Amino acid sequence: MACEGLVDWKGKPINTKVHGGVRAAWYLYFLIVVNFLVHVPNLQNMTTYLREVMHMGVSDASTTLTNFIGAMCGFALLGGFLSDSYITCARTMLLSVPLVILGYGLLTLQSHFPWLHPAPCNPSEAAADATSGSSSCRQVDGWRSAMLYTSLYTIALGEGVMRACIPALGSDQFDGDNPSEARQQSSFFNWFTFCLSIGSVAGLILVVWLEDTRGWDIGFGLSALLILVALLVSAAGLPLYRNRVPQGSALTRVLQVFVVAFKNRKLQIPEKKMEETQQNSYGADSQQVPCHTPTTNNSLKFLDKACVETNTGGGEGEGDGPWSVCSAAKVEETKIVLRMLPLVFSATVAHVSSSLLIAFTVQQGATTNTKLGKVHVYPAMLFIIPSIFQTLMLVAYDRLLVPLLRRRTGYTGGITQLQRVAVGFLAASVAPAVAAVVERKRKDTVAAAGGHISLFWLAPQFFLIGVEDTTAFAGLLEFFTAEAPDGMKSIGVAFFWCQAGMASLLGTLLVRLVNRVTHSSSAPGWLEGKDLNSSHLDLFYWVVTAVSFLGWLNYLYWANRYKYRHDPRISTKSPDEEDSMP
Repeated sequence: MACEGLVDWKGKPINTKVHGGVRAAWYLYFLIVVNFLVHVPNLQNMTTYLREVMHMGVSDASTTLTNFIGAMCGFALLGGFLSDSYITCARTMLLSVPLVILGYGLLTLQSHFPWLHPAPCNPSEAAADATSGSSSCRQVDGWRSAMLYTSLYTIALGEGVMRACIPALGSDQFDGDNPSEARQQSSFFNWFTFCLSIGSVAGLILVVWLEDTRGWDIGFGLSALLILVALLVSAAGLPLYRNRVPQGSALTRVLQVFVVAFKNRKLQIPEKKMEETQQNSYGADSQQVPCHTPTTNNSLKFLDKACVETNTGGGEGEGDGPWSVCSAAKVEETKIVLRMLPLVFSATVAHVSSSLLIAFTVQQGATTNTKLGKVHVYPAMLFIIPSIFQTLMLVAYDRLLVPLLRRRTGYTGGITQLQRVAVGFLAASVAPAVAAVVERKRKDTVAAAGGHISLFWLAPQFFLIGVEDTTAFAGLLEFFTAEAPDGMKSIGVAFFWCQAGMASLLGTLLVRLVNRVTHSSSAPGWLEGKDLNSSHLDLFYWVVTAVSFLGWLNYLYWANRYKYRHDPRISTKSPDEEDSMP
């Protein structure tokens, strides 16, 4: 049995008994586990590396990290464009992984050789003058700084392109029109997040321990080696993958619709002609986008004028080019993208607290009592708490809660994707408020007795980050993949990473804006201190809380107005409703 629009790695029509399904997804699950085993601990521990080895200040270290996250997610758009337009998701994914290996290789070299990074600080001088930049504690600059940023952004490029491809490729392994495979497709995103959590926990134990005890070069070197193993295993699954045939430049198709609609802006749409166009919407340039729902056809009507034929030249066929008339399917594809954009931007604001909490919480942890009995707990390891919670909750959600909710609500996923995301963004707006209270207590403890609160005071804000990842992360990823047109699946995934990246860049902007507003001739900005004790992170967290809460309310407005392209309710039920997944 072959599926239209999908081919194997040699470009031949696929056989559903051989290609795709859970067996093919296992190779992707392995890649996900290893990728996040490497990525998450290095991301959480990066501020420690930037502070201790590269001697960056509080603000510079946090903005370097948020800019890195933003760039990585921005590069996902490039990955989505390439895989949807020119080469398959599988090939794009495999071509991007060597870039990640190269980036970690460069970090390994820079951390190993002393002449490639600043000289260690002199502890006595640093303690005597914490606010001055003495020669023994000089921040990375010049060509060393260029090497650092080259390493980071090479990783960001490879990670971003890969992240756009993995969820889209995984979704293609299941047929959304088959009731049994549709439920497996929905579960794929839960298991994607589950594998992410498993990899994160393993990495936070192994990689963080190696970097903080055996050396940064050992940790970065192992990271490069593990990614190489993941590349080889995922490449072994190439003969089993279902690959969606690239449809040409998706951005060009969208631009054609806008250009033709603008050229025809003064024309009226003939009712009969429009009906004929919709009935023949699956033409040569069609991307197999259904155009028959009343809700769809009543929105963004000005774009429908792109379907009106105008043969102004009088010659036969002169007005038949793609820049002269567009099929209704191509117009509908453009409408789908436009209808998703408000959710991309509203999710960006609601998601702003996540990257900031990651950047600052590790720095908070470094100023606390990190002893658990006789065991020393490294601050970055605290992310094990949300990861373990996320792992347990995802299994319970997919195996217990979803079937129960499915029977009560009729939705394939138990609740709609956007409802699930709303729960996560609420947690994201509460987390910085909790963090503000904890930071105030930490500073009061230091001021009163010079003591330190326990590292585990930071656990509640980590717990809320885990709630957000379990709900908003998986829900948004599934939403953008499911709602994107068939010819834009990777770009749909890129929308997800793009909003996360823009949220990180918005976090950077918020840090700089708050510093500028609060800076005066007599006092530095809230986050311009040399360390957290001389900064006002608690006050900054309240600003983040306000921005996140307003972002959540804005998200609710647009989510409530959104009309799903595919009915999220179950159309047919079968005895095998509870199809098993790994």
